Amino acid sequence: MRVRNVFTWNAMIGGLAMHGHGEIAISLFDQMKHDEVMPDEVTFIALLYACSHTGLVNEGLKMFQAMQESYQIEPRMEHYGCMVDLLCRARLVDDALEFIENMPIKANSVLWATLLGACRIGGNFELAEIVGKRVIELEPDSCGRYVMLSNLYAGISQWESALNMRKQMENKGIEKIPGCSWIEMNGTIHQFVAGDRSHLQREKIYAMMREMTQRVNLDGGHVSGIADVLLDIQEEEKEHSLYLHSEKLAVAFGLISTSPGSLIRIVKNLRVCNDCHSFLKIISKIYSREIVARDRSRFHHFREGSCSCMDFW
Repeated sequence: MRVRNVFTWNAMIGGLAMHGHGEIAISLFDQMKHDEVMPDEVTFIALLYACSHTGLVNEGLKMFQAMQESYQIEPRMEHYGCMVDLLCRARLVDDALEFIENMPIKANSVLWATLLGACRIGGNFELAEIVGKRVIELEPDSCGRYVMLSNLYAGISQWESALNMRKQMENKGIEKIPGCSWIEMNGTIHQFVAGDRSHLQREKIYAMMREMTQRVNLDGGHVSGIADVLLDIQEEEKEHSLYLHSEKLAVAFGLISTSPGSLIRIVKNLRVCNDCHSFLKIISKIYSREIVARDRSRFHHFREGSCSCMDFW
């Protein structure tokens, strides 16, 4: 481009961030400064996002400081949200809590929900319960907040408390958003939900699912993430439930519908779960395929047994 303004730089930095190229995004920012283009508040949202999704904690802290001291940009809620997300993804829960408590503006439900997720993953259930109740107070009609707290209780086998959260949702008429995955094939969009048997090629899809599961088990690099199935059922049933997740079905359809070695692209409306993330990494290696999965917040590029997010998602 003959003319590159702040909008084109922001688009590039933001795009790189969503695809997990944090270090390249930062190097592009250095080039932007060299070209004497003044960054704005959107530039720093993109940079902090890039750092949080690549595990670049120190770089993110420096960016947040430079934004205020070098460019006199007052942080907005989005900037604070990126910083909390950065600390939480790095499992620095205590630092994230201290950051929220010291913010000059009142944290919204999104920031507290981010902290809740980090508490659950890190096993800090006492703090998670306190944070979870605060999140529901701030956003009493959000299905995701009730589900997060219900999942927290289920994760420590407090089934009565988990069921109580689900009942509160029912009493308020709040419905859980179902997980869906889509794949485009020859101009047609194919949609899958968990346990979907509505597709015309369901027999071939499930045959491929059985083959995929057998080959992944033989590989030995994947451990079924049964903690993601937060129901009071036996472990064998939990593994079967994971087997039916929508993104796995979409990839199975992609494998039977495309030529060997070709790229598979899928889209999901929710965050990809830990089990499916691990599963797709192994599938990319076994079948020598690149799989691009766009979940609700970013792109995952699965190649040769690894993911572009480096497990920071």
